[in-house]
Amino acid sequence: MAFDFIFMLTRQDRTVRDAAARLDVALEAGLRHIGFKDIGLPFTALGALNQAIRASGAQSYLEIVSSSREAEIASAKAGLALGVDYLLGGTHVDDVLPLLAGTRVRYYPFAGRVAGHPSVLEGAAAEIVASARELAARPGVDGLDLLAYRSRVDVATLVDAVCAAVAKPVIVAGSIERPDQIQVVRRAAAAGFTIGSAALEGRFPADGADLPRQLAAIQAACAAQP
Repeated sequence: MAFDFIFMLTRQDRTVRDAAARLDVALEAGLRHIGFKDIGLPFTALGALNQAIRASGAQSYLEIVSSSREAEIASAKAGLALGVDYLLGGTHVDDVLPLLAGTRVRYYPFAGRVAGHPSVLEGAAAEIVASARELAARPGVDGLDLLAYRSRVDVATLVDAVCAAVAKPVIVAGSIERPDQIQVVRRAAAAGFTIGSAALEGRFPADGADLPRQLAAIQAACAAQP
């Protein structure tokens, strides 16, 4: 089973202004799973970014961080107009599913109660697992987006429990910045993880803070056996 590193061209839950230049570095590093958020750049710039990702043969991911129902619906419509491969996040599943019906977009909403900006995952582990199970059972939901490292519960226990409770892929997103965190996610048999800020800010343990060496270190940690 693939274990994917999804590089997010984002910092503090916003797409970075120099995302196009950062994308070139990521593609040169061989990354083929690349995402961005629905805020931070104008729609036309997001469209060009998505087009460049897909033209390279990579998969594109739009993660929704809108806080209201209306904004989330608008973001989902924007993702469709952009032509992204994956729509991650969001909590208004009843409103988004009809929009995606009959499209090729794969939908991974947030499991659990998510609030704030940057987004945090609220509630006890049992509540989050119950939410994951209910969402994964719904037709049209292709997988789950889990903000495990932005919760107040034991992360390893939570990721293990969610991955064991559902038969669909789980992507662990947000606040991953060390190899040991990646290994927690891998041991739980999650489908992948996202990293944005840690790499862009040079905080992932590596031989250097520049983006090429940050990405190489994350790729090595992704490939390491747990």
